[in-house]
Amino acid sequence: MLLSQILDTSGSQRVVAREGDSAKIVNGAESILALARRAIARDMALVALIAEQGLGESVDLAAAYAEGRVLAPITPDDPARLHLTGTGLTHLGSAATRNAMHQKAGADENITDSMKMFRMGVEGGKPAGGKTGVQPEWFYKGNGHALVAPGKPIVSPGFALDAGEEPEIAGIYVISYEGVPHRIGFALANEFSDHVTERQNYLYLAHSKLRPASIGPEILVGQLPAHIEGTSRVIRDGAVLWEKPFVSGEDNMSHTLANLEHHHFKYEIFRKPGDVHVHMFGTATLSFADGIRTRQGDIFEIEAAPFGLPLTNPLTIDTTRPADAPVAVKTL
Repeated sequence: MLLSQILDTSGSQRVVAREGDSAKIVNGAESILALARRAIARDMALVALIAEQGLGESVDLAAAYAEGRVLAPITPDDPARLHLTGTGLTHLGSAATRNAMHQKAGADENITDSMKMFRMGVEGGKPAGGKTGVQPEWFYKGNGHALVAPGKPIVSPGFALDAGEEPEIAGIYVISYEGVPHRIGFALANEFSDHVTERQNYLYLAHSKLRPASIGPEILVGQLPAHIEGTSRVIRDGAVLWEKPFVSGEDNMSHTLANLEHHHFKYEIFRKPGDVHVHMFGTATLSFADGIRTRQGDIFEIEAAPFGLPLTNPLTIDTTRPADAPVAVKTL
């Protein structure tokens, strides 16, 4: 089942459930988050709760998307209670790009920290017998204020040196009032980053990730397929500038999802009751690696069949503030 959130023609927020080509309003559901919390409270599966509540009128999701009525699939009441995070170097094939980005010119080292981290994942990211595997690279992107709805502009700050897409799968979670993480499902994600800043020095990775991210339009409820094939593209002036397939799912990863989830939620600060998490699982495909430099008006499009509609966002460069304008702090 695929779940999404839209505004109906009267402006009210509704939840849509889709199986195949049939998309219908979920009766009595004001949001996916509220639906998930109801399922947790009743200790039942989300799909079972939706079946109990029943489905109403049919919806043309593609039309709603074209009209700008599709929302981000998770919308907490307080954006500060949503955490945008992710892991890198988790996909087989991802190390070559990162290794090249982080290799110092003329360096004597034969292997970068990126390649070391990747190899650690290959050797210990899929532990047997329920054991804990090696921890992955981890990064923070921001809170719900940085979450961009499908179809809406991803805004790159004026000081950024690059504005590049990263096609990923994200897990969507809510923490119960007992402090237990519950996964609602999975969605396409554009883990938008500044790769030029990252390439300057690996210690700038944290800076390069503090950017917006987009997820959706639909959440896949249930288990993630072990093998996922998708396509990422950059569209400029109505024509495809760059296009490349990508793969995801555990068959194409050096870590299990359970291991990645454990190493995120092992921190008590990420198990606070009521919080929402969007955790991205990494990628091996970037237009930046092929020499693409995006610009104002370019459109990012990420699609993969299990996730329904593609995730599309235009790129906007923030010109309201000069790139070198200082942020002055006032003394109280």
